[in-house]
Amino acid sequence: MSTAIIDNDLILEKGFANRLNTVEEYYFSKKLREVRQMLFEGKPVINMGIGSPDLLPPKSAVEAMKNAMDDEKAHEYQSYQGLPELRKGFADFYEKQFDVSLDLNSEILPLMGSKEGIMHISLAFLNEGDEVLIPNPGYPTYASVTNLVGAKSVLYDLSEENNWQPNLDLLEKKDLSKVKLMWINYPNMPTGANGNLDLLEKLIAFAKKHQIVLVNDNPYSFVLNNNPMSIFQMEGAKDIALELNSLSKTFNMSGWRIGMVSGKKEFIDAILKVKSNMDSGMFYGIQKGAIEALKLGKEWFDSQNLIYEKRRKLIFQLAEKLNCTYDKKAVGMFVWAKLPLEINSSEEFIDAILIEKNIFITPGTIFGSNGEGYIRFSLCIKEEKIQEAIKRL
Repeated sequence: MSTAIIDNDLILEKGFANRLNTVEEYYFSKKLREVRQMLFEGKPVINMGIGSPDLLPPKSAVEAMKNAMDDEKAHEYQSYQGLPELRKGFADFYEKQFDVSLDLNSEILPLMGSKEGIMHISLAFLNEGDEVLIPNPGYPTYASVTNLVGAKSVLYDLSEENNWQPNLDLLEKKDLSKVKLMWINYPNMPTGANGNLDLLEKLIAFAKKHQIVLVNDNPYSFVLNNNPMSIFQMEGAKDIALELNSLSKTFNMSGWRIGMVSGKKEFIDAILKVKSNMDSGMFYGIQKGAIEALKLGKEWFDSQNLIYEKRRKLIFQLAEKLNCTYDKKAVGMFVWAKLPLEINSSEEFIDAILIEKNIFITPGTIFGSNGEGYIRFSLCIKEEKIQEAIKRL
């Protein structure tokens, strides 16, 4: 047996992967560590930052998962493509909610959360030096994954003046020859802009013209939104588009890690090549629970939105106490609020609120430079906590 002495300093001198220089630790990973430390010290922090639903999943989903534990197949490796019943559940859900037909055998791939899908899609489509159109503001993971795979992030502006929609006329003036993917996200996070089918039609035409794969990240369609939509409602969308979806927000199952990507067979097969080399299938019981959740519809959505509507009204009051403005027509799980003009830094503003009032709110800048001057409130917090926050201000 070898008794060689390991010099840890020499190991560290060899360094870590260069790709780590392209990203930073996720903001919420760092900030929530600070919040947890404050709570440990006895400070009564109210966390309004992260969109992790505090409401319970459907009882039918929980019972199905529990019952599945006794199945003799429950604890084995599972299919990389998920149970056929789960793929059928997604297909039936899309048919019922969006009037969209998806082939359960070739156009649906279950994922361990849609965040996993961002990595898998990027690995399947991008080579070093390829370019990716990414919204500013937008979900930070789009840019970080793009950088990790060696591609180049090309930001496109979203602005309040343009209803948080891309200016395609401006994009047309750019050199798009190296662009391979474009990330969109409607209903939008963080802004709450809903988008519409006319916008999706224009985006599909733009993507086809420039041979860009268009990816719609769509987890918020059923949260405080009367007009849920899928990109596949548009004719010809499957030729050029993919869509991510998730049970995290719609069914309060964020910790279960269940999502899906849908699109044409050639796209799904490419993503499966990546996925099948990175995991060994989703836990059986979780799939069984997801199947039951996907059977739910309007009654479930209405019951959840009744709660979120009450919370949103209180968040509006809280925003007003901070002299912020907001769009009452916005949808989704957050309230995007504009700070008073005299506030120069959203991060300094929220840090002051955290220290002085023990309230954590997300600064808009974590979503990109166009988030400066804005803050984001989560609706994943009980009414009494929001009322307490109002009293503190």
